[in-house]
Amino acid sequence: MLTQKQYELLSFIDVHVRETGTSPSFEEMKSALNLKSKSGIHRLISALEERGFLRRHHHRARALEVVRVPEVQSSALKRPAPPLGPNVVRADFTPKAPPPRANDGGAVQLPLYGRIAAGLPIEALRNESAQIDVPASMLGNGEHYALEVAGDSMVDAGIVDGDTVLIRRADRAENGQIVVALIDEEEVTLKRLRKRGNSIALEPANQSYEVRILPAERVKVQGLLVGLMRKY
Repeated sequence: MLTQKQYELLSFIDVHVRETGTSPSFEEMKSALNLKSKSGIHRLISALEERGFLRRHHHRARALEVVRVPEVQSSALKRPAPPLGPNVVRADFTPKAPPPRANDGGAVQLPLYGRIAAGLPIEALRNESAQIDVPASMLGNGEHYALEVAGDSMVDAGIVDGDTVLIRRADRAENGQIVVALIDEEEVTLKRLRKRGNSIALEPANQSYEVRILPAERVKVQGLLVGLMRKY
């Protein structure tokens, strides 16, 4: 699932390329999405490229290629996208049910809240009906939930695309802890947190990605990484 702005930009690029044969300029994209600066366009393009929706040809001017479109939204990409209103999914991990209990086999059922970016931030896709069985020995005290990882920016920390991370709900973190961070009340990412004065650095564990530094008031900790599960 794309954010509203990611979807609008992908739609605009797709329509522009098919109608003109060339990709739009950054100024055209900025105007189409009503953004104040080109840096926002750079971030959206990087997010779309990382997630496999867009490809940049770096040695050709204005060369953007739409690789694929979201399954649910594919038909809408045949025409300019209308405003979608608020983001489809809010990053809210407030539990709606009593704390999970261990079954007879020593496993605990945790809510699985969908995919979280281990690259550039995306919304956490909440699914109230999805559950995952987790060995009780992997969990300590507190409330927990699970998220599926999308992206490769935490590979040097042993977290790869498709892993399921186990998160303990928390609103504070120590320097160096890997956290679920909520940015600007709508974007969620899994990164290592560092406090730098009045700023927060969200650090990837992959040299291909840049550290993101934000004012502390724009970042809220929503959980701490406590475990990881992987299917082979």
